[in-house]
Amino acid sequence: SKVISGGWIVVAFALGLFIIMKTWMDGRMAMRKNMEAVSISLEEFVASLNEGMPVRVKGTAVFMAGNPKGMPLALLHNLKHNKVLHERTIIMSVQTIDQPRVAEENRMVITHYGPGFWHALVHYGFSETPDIPALLENLPEMPIDPMQTTYFLGRESLVINAKSRMMWMWRKKLFWFLSLNAQAATSFFRLPPNRVVEIGAQTEL
Repeated sequence: SKVISGGWIVVAFALGLFIIMKTWMDGRMAMRKNMEAVSISLEEFVASLNEGMPVRVKGTAVFMAGNPKGMPLALLHNLKHNKVLHERTIIMSVQTIDQPRVAEENRMVITHYGPGFWHALVHYGFSETPDIPALLENLPEMPIDPMQTTYFLGRESLVINAKSRMMWMWRKKLFWFLSLNAQAATSFFRLPPNRVVEIGAQTEL
């Protein structure tokens, strides 16, 4: 009957949506584990600077980091290839918490790790849209000139490894397709495109 057919369509749609969401979450978790395996902690990085401080250039650099405890690969690659750090370097981790909105006094926790080096942990509710430039402009303890600020993003290039057993091959290919169509971090965080630098890195799955 039409009722039974319609019921199966709803079940199939719900099952397909569940598979897509589960594949996306599992894929992101697998990639995060891979990146954490080759990353170093903030404390280790700051300690290494004491052995030889790189050249500091004018301006503010904001490195977006998914892992709040590790160094973003974009910063490590930028330092490796360009051999410089900005005079004001901010590692920013944005987390969405399980409540609609976050009070402004609880929005951000800033930790100072040394001369010109900070980590900012930012919280947003699930009904809020992040606006990182506006957030930085309203920091009374750390006034930032938006025209002297550069945002660094890591551009992850996914390489499917047939030998890896993290996920079945068909799920890896589905995750690869979902990654291609994911919203760009530039628009998600409302970053000005002309102030964004993307640094690529390959990640196996």
